Amino acid sequence: MKVSLITACYNSVGTIRTAIESVLSQKSVDVEYIVVDGGSKDGTVDIIKEYADKTLNFQLLTPNFTFRWLSESDKGMYDAINKGIKMATGDVVGILNADDVLANDETLAKIAAQFEGRGKREEGSIDALYADIRFVKEGETVEALRNAKTVRYCSAARWKPWMFRFAAMVPHPSFYVRREWFERLGDYSLDYRICADFELELRYLYLAKLKAAYLPECVVVMRLGGASTAGWRSNVEINREDLRALRSHGIWSCLPLIYLKYFFKIWGFVFKKR
Repeated sequence: MKVSLITACYNSVGTIRTAIESVLSQKSVDVEYIVVDGGSKDGTVDIIKEYADKTLNFQLLTPNFTFRWLSESDKGMYDAINKGIKMATGDVVGILNADDVLANDETLAKIAAQFEGRGKREEGSIDALYADIRFVKEGETVEALRNAKTVRYCSAARWKPWMFRFAAMVPHPSFYVRREWFERLGDYSLDYRICADFELELRYLYLAKLKAAYLPECVVVMRLGGASTAGWRSNVEINREDLRALRSHGIWSCLPLIYLKYFFKIWGFVFKKR
């Protein structure tokens, strides 16, 4: 089974190196890594080229690893991700943000194993997978980020599809889906600046009812400070976009109901796991 992992980036010179290195560290899995840059001007492309050149030799020794990339102007992060999806040839597709890292060297192998149905009666019976993520404040290297103190742990263990009414979704960086479903259900909508990931999960897990499995472990370590963790103004916009996504699909909700999700998020700060 091949896993296609997509990183969309723009002026990410301070973080793209750790994202790439966390993918290069993956063991015992067939990986296609796709980096889609939005035309960065800060040196990001130089770093991408550096690793692209290195992996030419790396691929001779490890034929089950492919590094592909492009750099051109786009309409934002979700447009870049959509370009990566169209480039992908893997059985399963996942997203790794430019300022995040995979949690350990076996992360993608464990995800692939779930899709392959190893140890289960029904081989390859799931359409999608989700897991946990954790947030950290700092770390200059992959190892430092992986070993950094957890600020917030986001577990999807108790998540259920009915929680979409509260705009509670599975952690997007932990969400992997069979590539064929992008062709059937469509890719990320460009009508949302921050919440196209919520709208896509809503279509896939709630409306289409894809068969999804929960992997009970952390798969991604995230730095604080991304678009979804950038303060109260960002949260206001997120909640409004979430509500618009729900209503666009005929699902009733309201802002007071959506704001209740923050009571659940508090537990991620109180109960923190490594």
